[in-house]
Amino acid sequence: MYVKPKKNLGQHFLNDENIAADIAATISPEALKEHPEWASLPILEVGPGMGVLSKYLIESGREVTAVELDTESVSFLAKVYPSLRVIEADFLRLDLHEVYDGPFALIGNYPYNISSQIFFKVLDNIDMIPVVSGMLQKEVAERICSKPGSKVYGILSVLLQAWYDCEYLFNVEPHVFTPPPKVRSGVLRLTRNSRTDLGCDPVFFKKVVKTAFGQRRKTLRNSLSPMMQPGCAALQSRFMSERPERLSVDDFIELTNLIKG
Repeated sequence: MYVKPKKNLGQHFLNDENIAADIAATISPEALKEHPEWASLPILEVGPGMGVLSKYLIESGREVTAVELDTESVSFLAKVYPSLRVIEADFLRLDLHEVYDGPFALIGNYPYNISSQIFFKVLDNIDMIPVVSGMLQKEVAERICSKPGSKVYGILSVLLQAWYDCEYLFNVEPHVFTPPPKVRSGVLRLTRNSRTDLGCDPVFFKKVVKTAFGQRRKTLRNSLSPMMQPGCAALQSRFMSERPERLSVDDFIELTNLIKG
């Protein structure tokens, strides 16, 4: 049952039980039938607030741990959901290896102001997180799941799609929150793809992607020129006349190797 928070925590609390159940179901055995080994993984929930999503995760029968920064919410969760393990911490500062010694599923109604940072942290822990699901600002969710050629395709799109299959699942309207946000929300799911090696220097790959999209209106010849020495093989490549949103993950891998030389 949804309980209205006593104070404004700078968050928008989901108050629709049906939506909460639908989000929890995104990592259910039925939803992960192509990867049954992930359907029994322990669950780490980010930002549970007053536990509207936690309730359905607990009902799944899986081990659930919640990471919550707000002390009032932590106390509330301890009283209402005594079986829920709650860590009072900032997820972005949390050492995930101290929470789990193996893989887990990540889920949450992610705080909109740090959602991109959360997914960059996912990238730092891909071997521990084979499946990610949850709700965030609609435009960020769409950006993550967008394909090459889209106007919203960007840094997170490339970096996450290098390692995950990204699915935009459904919209969530503002009226199901207290207080209603000024933006729409969306639910996505990321599942690890079959890639085990990037095929290039991963640190340099990230630098190439970030530099390219840092000046996304320019062609790659202009935006990446500071990274290339005279005679660099990349200068003669098919990519130089393109803008970054036209390149797929594999294109960026190829380009990284050409520049690295």
